[in-house]
Amino acid sequence: MNPVVKNILAVVAGVVVGSIVNMGIIMISGSIIPPPEGGDITTMEGLKATMHLFEPKHFIFPFLAHALGTLVGAFVATKITATRKMLMALVIGLFFLIGGTANIAMLGGPMWFTALDIIVAYMPMAYIGYMLGRR
Repeated sequence: MNPVVKNILAVVAGVVVGSIVNMGIIMISGSIIPPPEGGDITTMEGLKATMHLFEPKHFIFPFLAHALGTLVGAFVATKITATRKMLMALVIGLFFLIGGTANIAMLGGPMWFTALDIIVAYMPMAYIGYMLGRR
C-alpha cells in the first residue's frame, strides 16, 4: 500500500478509535460520579448553565476521556502508519487539542481544569501513545 495512503488511514483510524474511547468514558462517567443535583447535562446549553455547580470530582472523567482518547488514538495511529510515526501521533494530539479547546470555549469551566486539560491531556498523551506504539 502507498505509504501516504497508509498514513492517512492511520490518522483516520486513530481519530475514530480515540473518539470512541473518549465518548465511552464520558458515557460511563455519570454512573460513577453522579452529576450535580438540579443540573441538566443532556444538552450543551444545560451543561453550560450547570457548570457552576460542578465540583472538582466532576472533572475527573472528562480529563480521563480527553487524555485516554488521545493516548489510544495516537497509539493506534503509530501502530498503523508506514512512516513518520511520531508526526502521525502528534497529528492525533493536535486534532484532539483543537476539539478540546473548542469544547472549553463553548462550555467554559474553571481555569485550573482548562489549564490542566490543555497542557496535559493532549500533546503529552499523544507523545506517550507514540512511545508505547513504536515498540
